Amino acid sequence: MNFSDSVFGPKPTAEERALRDLSQSKALVVDGNHISRSILVSQMRDFGVGTVVQASRLEDARRQLEYRQFDVVLCEHHFQGSRVTGQDLLDDLRRSHLLPFSTVFIMVTGEATYAKVAEAAESALDGYLLKPHKAGHLGDRLYQARARKLSLKKIFEAIEAEEYAQAAALCKERFTARGPFWLYAARIGAELMLRVGDIDQAQAMFEEVVAAKTLPWAKLGIARAQLEDRQVLGAISTLENLIGEDPKYTDAYDVLGRAQFELGRFDKARDTYRMASELTPYSINRLQNLALVTFYAGEPAEAEALLHRSVLLGIDSKMFDLQSLVLLAFARLELGDNKGLTRCAEDFRHLQEKYEDNRRYFRLRAIVDSLVLIRDAQYAQAVEAVRALAKLVRAPEFDFESAANMLGLLSQLSQRAIQLNEVDGVVDTIGMRFASSRAHAELLAGACGKHAAYAERIRACQVQVLRLTESAMAQCVAGHPRAAVESLVQSGGALCNAKMMETAHLVLQRYSSQIADASALHEAVDKFRHEFGNTHEAKGTLGDDGRPAGGVSLPSVGRKVAPSPGVASPEAA
Repeated sequence: MNFSDSVFGPKPTAEERALRDLSQSKALVVDGNHISRSILVSQMRDFGVGTVVQASRLEDARRQLEYRQFDVVLCEHHFQGSRVTGQDLLDDLRRSHLLPFSTVFIMVTGEATYAKVAEAAESALDGYLLKPHKAGHLGDRLYQARARKLSLKKIFEAIEAEEYAQAAALCKERFTARGPFWLYAARIGAELMLRVGDIDQAQAMFEEVVAAKTLPWAKLGIARAQLEDRQVLGAISTLENLIGEDPKYTDAYDVLGRAQFELGRFDKARDTYRMASELTPYSINRLQNLALVTFYAGEPAEAEALLHRSVLLGIDSKMFDLQSLVLLAFARLELGDNKGLTRCAEDFRHLQEKYEDNRRYFRLRAIVDSLVLIRDAQYAQAVEAVRALAKLVRAPEFDFESAANMLGLLSQLSQRAIQLNEVDGVVDTIGMRFASSRAHAELLAGACGKHAAYAERIRACQVQVLRLTESAMAQCVAGHPRAAVESLVQSGGALCNAKMMETAHLVLQRYSSQIADASALHEAVDKFRHEFGNTHEAKGTLGDDGRPAGGVSLPSVGRKVAPSPGVASPEAA
């Protein structure tokens, strides 16, 4: 039986013939069993696939998928002798944006349990094929997946062109009309709205999906929207109910951990991240999240073990975050592991070719090199290196991650009775710029390690920032929104505090009609937001998010700084 007869029948249409033509396609078959792998390879060649590549191990498949693009991936779920599953691979690839929309991913397995099927479906893969199967069954899955890609092509093209509003509108139109693949279109549309900051519309679409057809990813989407809208307690309640219904829904743990972190409940966040990591022990991203929270909770020994494991598991992977290697160096210096610290420095040197055009790589490598100088008691050179980094504390590229690392370096010097004359000023500048919430203040305080004096300065800065913000907002409540914005702009600009500027932006959006000559204020706020971005966020320190938990991979989609109404964007200006 050939692909044409089994899938399309004897007289396929022109569209079906286009879907059937796989002569220019590349396929990857991942299966640890030689016999079943050979069968799948043979079937793909019978379907006319131009290039078929094989991999017997998930590690080999991961490398192939990181550096080559495939049109079709057939992956076994279970690998004998390994705790890693095809699901683990898929989850990390989606999370790290390494599996494009155009790729059809089909899981092949003999495990016909509902839990596994549901788990796979939640990761938005294109098909799930149960063994033993016939060639026609595989052909059906390929056709269905390719048909969905073609049906939603205009949406994907709009996303690739960064026309997110148009893409979201197309998704909503498909959802409202209950057209082909309407649920998938709804998921993409809600994700787009969430990413570009249209929180209310995103939450409404997720709620409509739940009303139409209760799905875990839609419930998780509601929690994500609540979290983006700062309804943190509401998000936690939604997530706890969702986990109660499905205790193995790992994406829900990821979002719950983030929510707990934003409330400053680090112990609870660590427990949640630990549960997610235990459910998916070979997920590089989840292991790094657990390791980083453990480090900042002041547990260097436990953090060192977790960070070391994440390096062993993923240093050659695009999913590995270099900050994990930096924190491993800090932990090893703290624990007196001189050889281990040397290995961290060597790992950075080995990675230079891979990251030679990456400015972040050189910033982080400078931190590790400074730690080596401190270990070797080359204090004069270490102080000069730290002074050079300290000169950047007000620069736009000096982000939250850089702030935490700088505090860690200053702490290490202070433990050796070496203190820069200007150190208090540097600590205060960092605190006033980045300690915009209790969670961020506590994270920075954790970066100070055993030097309690720096930690207390950071906490004092957070109190000052809060007072300045409350004082400005009191003027807004009193009916003087312009005075509130002017105060926030003045303080936020002087302190390089992005959170205060973001608050000014929100006030302007709400009360613009009540503020005379608001254009100058709009221009000042937009200029700052464009230059500094959301540097108050802790995402850098907590690793690169990649695909948000519960979300889908959307190529090129990020949260853009939208210009205020009636004001040209900085690029246009």
